[in-house]
Amino acid sequence: MKLRTLFAAAAFAMAPAILLPQAALAEAPIYTSAFDDIAVQGYDPVAYFTDGKPVKGSKDFTVTHNGATFRFASAANRDAFKKKPAAYAPQYGGYCAWAVSQGYHAKGDAKFWKVVDGKLYLNYNSDVQKKWEGDVPGFISAANTNWPKINK
Repeated sequence: MKLRTLFAAAAFAMAPAILLPQAALAEAPIYTSAFDDIAVQGYDPVAYFTDGKPVKGSKDFTVTHNGATFRFASAANRDAFKKKPAAYAPQYGGYCAWAVSQGYHAKGDAKFWKVVDGKLYLNYNSDVQKKWEGDVPGFISAANTNWPKINK
């Protein structure tokens, strides 16, 4: 392969990172499945705060935030999220809070959740959630320290 072709290929590969604004590069990833861009497995993140439980969102009420599609049970919930997405989006992009506290990514499951100090946290499953509930403040502190490191 010619040197000029190698340089062209490298420039083409790096173009998206160079062209993106710095703020976009700093955005935390949102957990979605490998098959779609739906956040929180289609559950309404506002409902955890208003209804105190997971409620499935509708395709009729959606918002795209950080490259993921969030679904809502009502227009009112969608509009609340639009005004303050950081207030309702799950912490650590919806990844498992306990896993992040341990220094790695794992999927968060919308059915294993807890609101702590006005923030939504998801866990991988019931066993992991039980571990996490053993020291919620300690795990949140560790996760807050680890989150920027594991998203480099």
